[in-house]
Amino acid sequence: SGRAQLLALALVAATTHAFSLPRATRRTRLRAAAVEAVEEFDVVVIGSGIGGLSCASLLAAAGREVCVLEAHYELGGCAHEYDVDLDGKTIPSEKLKTMDPRPPTFKFEAGPSLYSGFSPDRSPNPLKHVYQMIGEEPEWITYDKWGAYLPEAPEGYELSIGAENFLEILRRYGGPTAVADWNKLAEVLRPLAKGVMGVPSTAVRGDAGVLATLALRYPGPFLNVVKDAPKILGPFDMEDPESPFYVEDQFLRNYLDLIAFLLQGLPASGTLTAVMAYMVEDFYREGAVMDFPRGGSRGLVEALARGVTKRSGCDVRRSTTVERVVVEDGRAVGVLLRGGKTIRARKGVVSNADLKNTYDLVERGISQKFDEERDANLKNVKLCKSFVHVHLGVPASAIPDDAPPQWTVVGPSWDGPIDKSGKVVVVSVPSKLDPSLAPEGYHVIHAYGAGNEPYDLWKEFEGKTNTEAYKAFKEERARPIFDAIAKRAPDARKSAVVEQIASPITHARFLRRHEGNYGPAIAAGSGVEFPTVTTPLPGYYRCGDSTTAGIGVPAVASSGAQCANALLNVFEQLKLNGLIRMP
Repeated sequence: SGRAQLLALALVAATTHAFSLPRATRRTRLRAAAVEAVEEFDVVVIGSGIGGLSCASLLAAAGREVCVLEAHYELGGCAHEYDVDLDGKTIPSEKLKTMDPRPPTFKFEAGPSLYSGFSPDRSPNPLKHVYQMIGEEPEWITYDKWGAYLPEAPEGYELSIGAENFLEILRRYGGPTAVADWNKLAEVLRPLAKGVMGVPSTAVRGDAGVLATLALRYPGPFLNVVKDAPKILGPFDMEDPESPFYVEDQFLRNYLDLIAFLLQGLPASGTLTAVMAYMVEDFYREGAVMDFPRGGSRGLVEALARGVTKRSGCDVRRSTTVERVVVEDGRAVGVLLRGGKTIRARKGVVSNADLKNTYDLVERGISQKFDEERDANLKNVKLCKSFVHVHLGVPASAIPDDAPPQWTVVGPSWDGPIDKSGKVVVVSVPSKLDPSLAPEGYHVIHAYGAGNEPYDLWKEFEGKTNTEAYKAFKEERARPIFDAIAKRAPDARKSAVVEQIASPITHARFLRRHEGNYGPAIAAGSGVEFPTVTTPLPGYYRCGDSTTAGIGVPAVASSGAQCANALLNVFEQLKLNGLIRMP
């Protein structure tokens, strides 16, 4: 229903964003014509991003036979991690396991570095819920120091997170109304957060069963969400003096834009009020800390992969490229791999690819409705920009002992859009939290321009990545990132034993994302809706940052759970949801 869809949108965005027949056992069928062995599973998942693995692990927990197919030699999609030795050579992790002696390596993360809501046993975080439902989870390291260099604070500051310390930031750098503006905003938004933080978005489904999975299990928060839907589903307006969310202080406006951009790739004005309510409430979380998975993002991903592989008849495969989805009699029934092998899917095929590649996997002319949706979305859905990444392996002495594990640099001014090239840079030194991510005596640095690099600037270098011109351009575009690293670690680059600069072309190649995009840029109030987890092609499903609520670890985990829900009946879903521990 429309009401259920509104509810789903609110829940997913904020926390980011008939019965099945008994399953047969896994079997091998012979295609008579080719006399060729064809593997068959209940569900085939294309891609091992957090969304795809969340979906696959939940289906496996419900008794489905699932096969995850990943083109890369490392799992995780945008959250993958890879090993580089002291000589700068990349070693696939599966090969590294077989080496004796095993060489020391830097563990470079390619994606997210900031996490929260995982260490508490009870949390509204959707990925935490997935871990609870599959019975697997990484070990969490907690910390509370955050560093920032802002135009108003070029010398930088380092404070613990939480509401009281944020008020201190406002007193130092905000104008005369900053503290009052924040207190008034919190007073208006925090009641709205009670609904969206009280109902798990991982329990949303797209049919009437949502009444059983949400309304009956969480009646109070559910009713609050329904009641507040007109407010929380609108764009967050802090510029109109007549808006209940009006913010007069320019520093606070800029800061809220920054947090919204880091969370989902859009400024606050393009963000649902539900998301901003969730964000503000998070400032007031008792004992607020940041979390980090032991083992880095690989620890995050491997826990999900274990949720698949520990189940009978399930598998996760690396270096396995899907060429296209196989469609028979108007239904997706499997996938064709590079090399010609087919893997059949009894119940469905799930794409964890980005928007364009999800469509490209299905040949045109097979489904008119699918082609109509393809054309509409590829025309109307704008994409966020791409990234420049810098990876450094440095002696431990290059990072001051008192430096925080992460710092963010904004500058040189707030002028222009928040996604202006080089304006926002995130620097992460995860080995300060988990020393196993670097060889003994070293640190690993991952720094990146946060979704602010236009791909168009790089098109002339497609197919020319071995040229000196390409290398020089990478150096030029990475300069703001090296400057951001030097804010707290001025000796890092000159002392580095390993240095890698990754461009949008790198992003497009290794993550198989169209033009290296960060994800869809669907602004609240734009009239453009996120694609749902179902498609117009029967048997073909999707999850990840191109569905439901877009970018971010919570959002993609939620999309994976909702995709799994679409392939399960209500009772199967309720059994899994019973393991979720809400605050």
